[in-house]
Amino acid sequence: VMPGLPAYAELHCRSNFSFLTGASHPGELVTRAAQLGYSALAITDECSVAGVVRAHEAFKEQRAAGHALQLVIGSEFRLAGCGSVPGCRLVLLAMNREGYAQLCGLITLGRRRSGKGSYRLQVDDLAGSLAGVGHPCGLPDCLALLIPERDEDQDTQLAQAQWLATSFGERASIAVELLHWADDDAHAERLALLSAASGLPLAAAGDVLMHARSRKPLLDTLTAIRLKRPVAECGFELARNGEQHLRSRLTLARLLQPEWLARSVALAERCRFELGELRYEYPAEIVPPGQTPIGHLTRETHAGAHARYAGRVPAQVERQIERELQLIAELKYEAFFLTVHDVVRFARSQGILCQGRGSAANSAVCFCLGITAVNPMESTLLFERFISRERDEPPDIDVDFEHERREEVIQYIYRRYGRHRTALAAALATYRVRSAVRDVGRALGLDESRIDRLARSHQWFDGRDQLPARLLEAGFDPDAAVTRQWLELTRTLIGFPRHLSQHVGGFVIARDELSRMVPIENAAMKDRCVIQWDKDDLESLGLLKVDVLALGMLTALKRSLDLLAQWRGLHWDLADIPIQDHGTFDMICRADTVGVFQIESRAQQSMLPRLKPRELYDLVIQVAIVRPGPIKGGMVHPYLRRRQGLEPSASPKPELDVALQRTLGVPIFQEQVMQICMIAAGFSGGEADQLRRSMAAWRRKGGVHEFHDRIVGGMKAHGYDEAFAEQIFEQIKGFGDYGFPESHAYSFALLAYVSAWLKCHEPAIFTTALLNSQPMGFYSPSQLVQDARRHGIEVRPVDVRHSDWDCSLEPGAAVACGDGRVELASGVSPQPAIRLGLCRVSGFPRAAAEQLVAARIEAPFASIDDLARRARLEPG
Repeated sequence: VMPGLPAYAELHCRSNFSFLTGASHPGELVTRAAQLGYSALAITDECSVAGVVRAHEAFKEQRAAGHALQLVIGSEFRLAGCGSVPGCRLVLLAMNREGYAQLCGLITLGRRRSGKGSYRLQVDDLAGSLAGVGHPCGLPDCLALLIPERDEDQDTQLAQAQWLATSFGERASIAVELLHWADDDAHAERLALLSAASGLPLAAAGDVLMHARSRKPLLDTLTAIRLKRPVAECGFELARNGEQHLRSRLTLARLLQPEWLARSVALAERCRFELGELRYEYPAEIVPPGQTPIGHLTRETHAGAHARYAGRVPAQVERQIERELQLIAELKYEAFFLTVHDVVRFARSQGILCQGRGSAANSAVCFCLGITAVNPMESTLLFERFISRERDEPPDIDVDFEHERREEVIQYIYRRYGRHRTALAAALATYRVRSAVRDVGRALGLDESRIDRLARSHQWFDGRDQLPARLLEAGFDPDAAVTRQWLELTRTLIGFPRHLSQHVGGFVIARDELSRMVPIENAAMKDRCVIQWDKDDLESLGLLKVDVLALGMLTALKRSLDLLAQWRGLHWDLADIPIQDHGTFDMICRADTVGVFQIESRAQQSMLPRLKPRELYDLVIQVAIVRPGPIKGGMVHPYLRRRQGLEPSASPKPELDVALQRTLGVPIFQEQVMQICMIAAGFSGGEADQLRRSMAAWRRKGGVHEFHDRIVGGMKAHGYDEAFAEQIFEQIKGFGDYGFPESHAYSFALLAYVSAWLKCHEPAIFTTALLNSQPMGFYSPSQLVQDARRHGIEVRPVDVRHSDWDCSLEPGAAVACGDGRVELASGVSPQPAIRLGLCRVSGFPRAAAEQLVAARIEAPFASIDDLARRARLEPG
């Protein structure tokens, strides 16, 4: 950086969150701007602030490194004309927190009135009358930068500038963007005349789309993908040159007048808002009048504890509850717990089965509130994995609901809080290897069959490093120019944002207007809207969401419990299932687990006789160990050998016992990997958490590799030999493909056990519930019926005289076992027969079935003609 050069702030920059337009990640843009010595950088994606969180994270890193770069938040808009005011291209920059709220409100307005992925705004949408504020402009805390188009006539540009001057006054400027085009001089002269005529000053800007000129090939490729035609056919739609990158201050000083550069810096200095100012407030109505959030949470928790433990709460649990409540109050998370509790309480009031999972299973408070089912007296999990003062990270509570009734819970949230206060988090769809291979290949004009051959040769578990080998296997010449270009562009495109989609169930709920914190846009699904940030962005800003997820097995278990009450008179909940039943574990060890949650696949069934689970924690390990992470990390066989006593069950080093003793010295869970890095490589809590994020399943391509030097070097510095350090890293790398958190495995193990107990002791009830909860699981209805018959259960065919829509149970002794059939467990009650329902008839409409059943209730059918006439069945 040359200190004698004039200062510069880039005020017009679109990242790759202007989907298929920008060619650089927000972090790359921020890092490059800091390296060039810019005073400020504005991220101004089109009608979006989707990329600003990633930019904010990079900005914090640069500030910590001593760079004085300022990050400005804004957005670009293309406004349609209205009346005598022509449409225009505009950049708006937030000056303060209120200006940011106004910007988000305008983005929300444009996005909500249009379909997914688009927006519609016109110039009068910026008027105060529409924005609901007493100001000539609806964005009094934003700066405006007019971007004149070169092909517009002077009268149009003057009308745009005069409107902007009237609307924004001294907060308005005109952007001068000189990109080494042939008409740059003429364009600058026209803008000078426009400035004189309108009274608006000129400010330098760059219309930046990439952090470095080297991204120009990718920029052209993205244009071709967006236009859905090869680069060779894109013509004037392509950028004329590579100047839309962050240029050096020397280049800018030679190209632009000093007063234009100074104006860019002066405008940036007026924008002092940072994302760190956002403060999330949960709805006030979750706390009864006259009570405080922590007081209400404390009362609810203690009431739940007395219910859970029948009035005899163990002293250990009491101490844990008090410790958790103290930390929850200190970090001000009590409203979040009460909000989740409110949702769970509604579900239970409607008879909807639900259970929390994930790191919330570490919490005694969550157990007492009925959010999770993991008893803190029976687990070894740590509350600090859920909430930690040092990590300063918001808690994540995932709650699974019956998949057929989750919509009732979603609509309750909308009714209770209003659509203006709640929306789903986004799910950021990014390029994976296959999609990048296909889109780049089409942009290069390659033959579709050749593209398909390479894409199909790449398996989901392959990383980007396997691409050259796959090219050879598919018959491509790796030295050909087009092949090298295809490979390089594909590698760069991997990880680029493609579009925003809908999170499976992560609700963000605000006390007031949600759109004052983050823009809201329409999702593809009817009656759904999403914010522009995904879960990782929310975590980065410390914002909270309530995860309302769907799980098919909960539907099956709820149906099983209902049938249990109907046929056995046992009005049980999940917690009433006997937890240490020898017959159930005997069945599991035989791998007799068709239909059982999580342990029914062929891979799980082959592992069960080897691992031989005899208690719940064995199932926790069973659920987690048959995953790509432990398998690719080489953890499975060492664990089995140690469990069978074939080798010592010791940790590699004594100091690692705290992390590995419970799994016989072998790392199986994500939490253990984090602990190893903290103990053996000197990781801080923050670094370990970054490693955990990189191991998340949705980042399985390459996220862990960047930690290699830090892990191996750290372990060598702490006295571990290099071979051992590399072995540990290979295990950790396996978790980059898919490693299970222990808390998550614990919650799933509970459901696995409950479903196994039902299969063992009430196979007819369990099979009927599974059949009525389809589609789900690994096995088709036909396979489930065959398995029931092998267990001696009578399965009766569909019969219009007896069948309802759902499968049902009928009195009748179980079929005698024989011919190799599996015996029922000792002590199992005589089983009812299963009557297959009309739902099992392919192509038979439910409405017709309900007509048939209604007619049958009136009187038995005398004949087929009588059935057809009274049931009003139409020919199929």
